[in-house]
Amino acid sequence: MRLLIAGLCLAISAASAAHAAAPPSVYLEDLTWTELRADIEAGKTTIIIPAGGTEQNGPLMALGKHNVRVRLLAERIAVGLGNALVAPVLAYVPEGSISPPTEHMKFPGTVTVSDKTFEDVLESAARSFKLAGFTDIVLIGDHGGYQKDLGIVADRLNKEWAATPVRAHFIAEYYRSTLGEYAKALISHGARESDIGTHAALADTSLMLAVEPGLVRSAQLGSGKAPSPADGVYGGDPAKASAQLGLLGVDLIVRNSIEAIHKATLRH
Repeated sequence: MRLLIAGLCLAISAASAAHAAAPPSVYLEDLTWTELRADIEAGKTTIIIPAGGTEQNGPLMALGKHNVRVRLLAERIAVGLGNALVAPVLAYVPEGSISPPTEHMKFPGTVTVSDKTFEDVLESAARSFKLAGFTDIVLIGDHGGYQKDLGIVADRLNKEWAATPVRAHFIAEYYRSTLGEYAKALISHGARESDIGTHAALADTSLMLAVEPGLVRSAQLGSGKAPSPADGVYGGDPAKASAQLGLLGVDLIVRNSIEAIHKATLRH
């Protein structure tokens, strides 16, 4: 019994020490308001607003792919910047019309909002962060369908805030990195161009395996016929997706985003 109690005490002490040694979270949701105030006063004046999306991702990836991915990648970007925090993810984004259903709305589980609603939420969040004391408000998006909305909101806010030190920044490099540059890297590492695809195929699935493999039904990869647009997979085949290939995209997204944010906030 004494040995058991001693073992439990050691385990609790080790867990407490590990918790104490863990770096502070960059997620806004993990902070109290007084901790946030202290962080801003200490120079953490950049806030990243990550937009995700709740949509079908083929039969092998979960509906929350964009939300989980953009949250985790935003964390890496914030840590790399050193002066940034990450806002809650916007999970409801424009995904097409409901009646008649278009785009991903043809599949169960996809949730859509209008472009106006999405832009209004972004604007309200950005104004809230300005009020809190942030001076650089960064907009990134993991989905291609609303990239223009992010740019529209940043431009609109910057016109409104022209006489203030606060600026909004649409970082197009975040999403752009998943396109041509990532495809070239995949091909250079042995991937077939015909497999890469644009949605839920090799590139997309590999990124998810690198970031959060639990959202990919890995046991089913390559276990049947190649999926088609009817399955929600566009332009390629995820059968040979791997975390190793996905890390190529992760590195590009994080590095390019950090560089773009540095340039955008250079005035400071």
